[in-house]
Amino acid sequence: MPDAKTVGRTAGSRSDHAYQYVRSAIRNGDLAPGTRLRETELAELLGLSRTPVREALGRLESEGLVANEPGRGLIVTELDHGMISELYVMREVLEGTAARLAARHASDVEIATLREIADRDDALRGDAERLAANNRYFHETLYRCAHNRYLLKTLNSLQESMALLGPTTLEVPERAATSTGEHQEVVAALEARDPDLAEKLTREHIRASYKVRLSRLWPTF
Repeated sequence: MPDAKTVGRTAGSRSDHAYQYVRSAIRNGDLAPGTRLRETELAELLGLSRTPVREALGRLESEGLVANEPGRGLIVTELDHGMISELYVMREVLEGTAARLAARHASDVEIATLREIADRDDALRGDAERLAANNRYFHETLYRCAHNRYLLKTLNSLQESMALLGPTTLEVPERAATSTGEHQEVVAALEARDPDLAEKLTREHIRASYKVRLSRLWPTF
C-alpha cells in the first residue's frame, strides 16, 4: 500500500487524506475487490479519528468503488458479469463519442501527440505494466482531444470504476499485439479527420478489450 504518512502530508484535509489513500490503494491493486474496509483499522493506520475515515468511505461508496454488503459491511466493490458488461457498454459509447469529437476538434498538435503515444506501444509490448500505463495515457489524451468538458468528466469517473476490473488485459500477448494495431488505426482515422471511422474503430477497440476481459474472468464464457 502507499505510505500513509506520505499521503497525509499532501492531503488537504483529514477526510481527503483518507479518501486519497484508499482510492490509491484500490487503483494500485493493493486493495482487491471484496476486501473488507474497517473504519477502526483505517483510522489507526492513518492516525485519524473515525469520522473523517467514515466520510471518505461514504464518498467512495457514492462513487461506486466501495459497497455496503449485508453481513460483510463495507468492502471494495466486486463487479459481477452484468456490471462489467454495463461498464464496457458505457465505455464503448463514451469513448466512441470522444473519438468522433476528436476527429472534428482536436488540433494537429494534439493528434501528433496521440501518434507519438501510439508509436511507443511496440517498444513496450514485453512489459505489461508500462504498456498499460502508456495505454491509459493514450486514452486519457483521446478524451482531452474531444474538447468537451462534460464528456471528459464522465470518462474520468468511468476510469475510476475500471480500476475494479483487476490486472490489465494487455498481459495477454495476443491482446497486446492487436491493441497496438488498433491504436494506430484510430490515430490514422483522426489524422484523416474522419469522425465516422474514428468512432467505429474506437468502439471496436473497446469491444475487443471486453472479449478478452471476459475470457480471463470466465474462461468457459
